[in-house]
Amino acid sequence: MHPTPDLHASAAAPTAAYFDNAATTPLDPEVLDAMLPFMREHFGNPSSIHGHGRKVRAAIENARKTIAHLINAAPAEISFTSGGTEGDNYAAFGSVRTLGLKHAVTSSLEHHAVLHTLQALEKSGEIKLSYVRHDAQGRLDLEHLDELLGTHPRSFVSLMHGNNEIGNLNDIQAIGDICARHDAIFHTDTVQTMGHYRHDVQQLKNHFLVGSAHKFHGPKGVGFLYRRAGVQAEPLIHGGSQERNVRAGTENVYGIVGLAKALEIACSNMADHHRYIQSLKDRFISRLQAEIEDVSFNGCSAIADASLYTVLNVSLPPSELNEMLLFNLDISHVSVSGGSACTSGANAGSHVLTALGCDPSRGAIRFSMSKYNTVPEVDFAVEQLAKMYRKVSV
Repeated sequence: MHPTPDLHASAAAPTAAYFDNAATTPLDPEVLDAMLPFMREHFGNPSSIHGHGRKVRAAIENARKTIAHLINAAPAEISFTSGGTEGDNYAAFGSVRTLGLKHAVTSSLEHHAVLHTLQALEKSGEIKLSYVRHDAQGRLDLEHLDELLGTHPRSFVSLMHGNNEIGNLNDIQAIGDICARHDAIFHTDTVQTMGHYRHDVQQLKNHFLVGSAHKFHGPKGVGFLYRRAGVQAEPLIHGGSQERNVRAGTENVYGIVGLAKALEIACSNMADHHRYIQSLKDRFISRLQAEIEDVSFNGCSAIADASLYTVLNVSLPPSELNEMLLFNLDISHVSVSGGSACTSGANAGSHVLTALGCDPSRGAIRFSMSKYNTVPEVDFAVEQLAKMYRKVSV
């Protein structure tokens, strides 16, 4: 069991700080230890019937049982994927094409893994796509969702649990209830909340849910899809009969083992990590407000009960410094993001902040934290930023 960091422990002054954990997290050493035997000794193909294959197959099925137990699902409802993007694509394409759905509902704040997938389905003429309204802080209008489904029942609905850029938490219990009333198929992207919040699929009314290991200190390139029993959806990848014909191809064995171990660790220490990381976020907020004039926060990211405790999206004063903001922080050895890691090209803007109507002249930084961050790292990051935007004494 990974020990919870001590917030008050003494530490040497850092010379660098990594605050881009919403993009990816460092691998937990216990996870690596669990994976290594399947890299070194247990190399069999899990589809083979001999002893080498059976040993590896058992590891995959044990991982499936572990994940199913942690979200209160049946093992047969868990399929392993390459990550959240594949799971999102499977849910959308599979549902629309298998169930013959003609309408989908999402929001303009979703991850591109959802937005681009549904927009591709609309472009091909397979669906009509509607967007749930939201306010200037990104809070969804669930009455509008109810109206849309009243007009278009039996739709495919995809609304995330936690926003990867502004940290907003959506009430997926309430969304599921609305979808159930209108016989809609409900998919929720839980990539940013899996391993950080409890998920009980027996209480939720979702049909699909996805997770990605590298967001909770597991390996990259592996994730899982929960598909509720009885929901039919065609596979994206055809070939062999792996994953009960849901996803063809030889399984990423050591990734799957690492995924299950990482989720097990995350769930066993969740409350302690929540308190610790929230305290780091609170310190970020107070220090930034003390050091920088006219700093504010995008979305609901500074509201504890309404946002991910791991994400803080900062709005900085209009300045010519904003154009090179991320570059200058990188030179100062502070790793952060200006938005989603999946849209972090040199000239890419945030579609989420644009949808919120944020002032484009203001700089935006996403600080995202993990159990491995420390108070001195928070202070170091704020100091580097404050050197550029030092609060003027009055």
